Parts: sequence; C-alpha cells; structure tokens
Amino acid sequence: MRTAIIGGGAAGFFLAVNLKEMMPEMEVTIFERSQKVLSKVGISGGGRCNCTNSFEDVTDLQMVYPRGHRLMKRLFNVFDYRDAFAWFEQHGVPLVTQDDHCVFPKAQDSHAIINCFLSLARRYHIQIIKETRVRSLDEIGDYDYIAVTTGGSPRGEGLKWLADLGHEIEQPVPSLFTFQIADQSLTSLMGTVVEDAAVMMPGTKWRSYGPLLITHWGMSGPAILKLSSYAARLLAEKAYQMPLSVRWATVYDKDIEVTLNETIISHSQKQLSTYNPFGLPQRLWNYLIRKSIGDRAELRWHELNKKDVNRLVNTVSNDTYQISGRGTFKDEFVTCGGVSLKSVNPSTLESKIIPHLFFAGEVLDIDGITGGFNFQAAWTTAYTVASAIVAKVP
Repeated sequence: MRTAIIGGGAAGFFLAVNLKEMMPEMEVTIFERSQKVLSKVGISGGGRCNCTNSFEDVTDLQMVYPRGHRLMKRLFNVFDYRDAFAWFEQHGVPLVTQDDHCVFPKAQDSHAIINCFLSLARRYHIQIIKETRVRSLDEIGDYDYIAVTTGGSPRGEGLKWLADLGHEIEQPVPSLFTFQIADQSLTSLMGTVVEDAAVMMPGTKWRSYGPLLITHWGMSGPAILKLSSYAARLLAEKAYQMPLSVRWATVYDKDIEVTLNETIISHSQKQLSTYNPFGLPQRLWNYLIRKSIGDRAELRWHELNKKDVNRLVNTVSNDTYQISGRGTFKDEFVTCGGVSLKSVNPSTLESKIIPHLFFAGEVLDIDGITGGFNFQAAWTTAYTVASAIVAKVP
C-alpha cells in the first residue's frame, strides 16, 4: 500500500507520521514544493509555534473558527485539542499553557515541533521529495491513496487543478492581518499597547476583544487579527476600505460616563492629564483628551462641562477610524477559502469527486483566529485523514 501526500507542511507531516504509526507497512511519500520543509511552522508564534490552545474560554467553536466550525465540532470527536496536547508530549515535545490559553512548546522554540516531525519521518522511513510542485495527479505516479495538504492559496491559482477535477472552490482571501490607518496623530503613538480593547466594524455584527497594539502603519494585536478573521470576506469585498470603531475601555457607555462623573467629584482638583480613571497608557490618554476637548489637558476635572464629558465618553467608547488597507503579520498569513466542505465527506475528508483522494489542513475552507486554532485544525484534519485511509485499506 502506498500513500502520497501533496504539500507537506504541518498537516502533511502530522498525517504522514500518524499514518505510519497506525499502519507501519504503508509506504508514505511527501511531495514538498520548496527546498525547505516546515518553514511556516518555523516562523509561527514569533518563532515559538503556538501549536494549539486550551479552548478554556471557548463555549462555541464559531468563536474561534469563522469558517468550518460545524465540521470541526464533528471532527473533534476523532481528535481534539486534548489529544493534540497529549500527542506532542508523548512524542517528546513538552508543552506549556499560557495565561491567555495559548499552548507552546516548553522550549519556546518552534524547532521543537519541526525536529520532532523530521526525527519521526526518518524513523518511519517517510520519503520526502522536495522542490516538486504538483499540478496534476498524473505527475506523481501510481499511489493507492493521495492526501492534499498544500495549505492556503492566497491568490487561488494553486487550487485550479483541484477545481479542474470537479471540486467546488471557495475563493481564497487573506485572513489574520493588521490594519493600515492613515492617521498620523494615531500612528505617532506607535508601540502603545492597550491590554483590553474592543474593536468593531460599524453597521455589522463583527467585533472582537483583546490586546491592541498601535503601530507605525495603524493597528495590530490579537483584537485586530481576530476581527480581520471574522470579517475577512467583507473586508476583501470593500477593498480593505472600511470604518473601524474602537472602545478603549471595555465597559458600557453608561459606566464610562459614571466613572467620569465620579472622577469629577472625587478628584476634582487633579488635572485631566495626571489622573487617568481607565488605566490607559499615558500617551494614549493624553491623545484621547486632545481628540475630545482639544489642547486642554491641563484642565482640572471639576472644570469639565457637560459637553466635555459627553465628548470624552464618545471618544473612549466609540473612537472611529478609517481602514485604508491591510498589512501582514510578521510574514505569517492565513487564508479563508479553499476546497469547499461540500466537496468532501464530512467524516473522512475524502473527496466526493475522486475516490481515495483526501484533504487536510488549510487547503480546506476551514480557518481559525489567532491563538493556535489553525494548527489545531491541521492536527485534527490530518489525524482524521490518516484514520480514514487506514479504515479503507482492504
């Protein structure tokens, strides 16, 4: 029995290793289009590889998988985040869970994952053929089973050969990116971090929460990256030109107003610039004061009038900017789109068009927000395919 894995990557190596462990007699070959394998694993998580998540705060998978959450819920019955955590530890990669629920190798180095895969590939005599871009099943010869793990295709041309075979393709568009904002008064605050902000697209249901980083080109951080994932298709349709609303203090408008009025009473003689009732970074607080009531930061709290308070409430709770484009995040990228889930068997991920052809990883129309969820989708779908191939062997 022979299996070809087209694409390699995290999903491909995980599939290959598990397939060999389930069926040692299976011959497995990985076709990798580049000279260097697992390069995306190497740069993920800032070089530390956020390989999964504890899912502790996830009450609905749609929170973390904007596309494919129903399928992921089904496949978690086969292999979920707890199984992934146990798998890596059993294969010599101790893991640690951070306070934000992200899971990393204890070594804090993505090479712990890469070396694990490469060591197991050598042990199990998995053949790796590099610098081979496959554009047709005819190019790889005769195999009993084939799995496609080519990852995302930002411009879609890498999926054309699969469409030519009859598979429905959801048009790929970028996901998990930063926002460009052409506002010098904002970008002059580059390096400022707000630990708990809320961002939203006005007039839509899309919103997210978490740390926000002001950069020299606009905004980044988990809150922005999550929002870009949720609204990936809408942003693409609008050519990345949309309004963005920021709530700098994640409390209700009424509570913001109450806090300001209480400050006027309890800290009446203090200057606005020297007392910050929301615990925001000082540079940002001074900026919000200027944006609300002009260059009057030396005012004392009791000197604010009703209009001043209303303007300050509005700026803290609903500060609006114009997105003028998208940026990349440390050369990492994720795409939404890919092979439509309508084209695969939801239990095995086998093609409904071509028997014995399977899909795993980002080539499928499954993608997650930042936090280890995309790697978890790779492990889950790859394990599912390995199990399905073994089950089909006569």
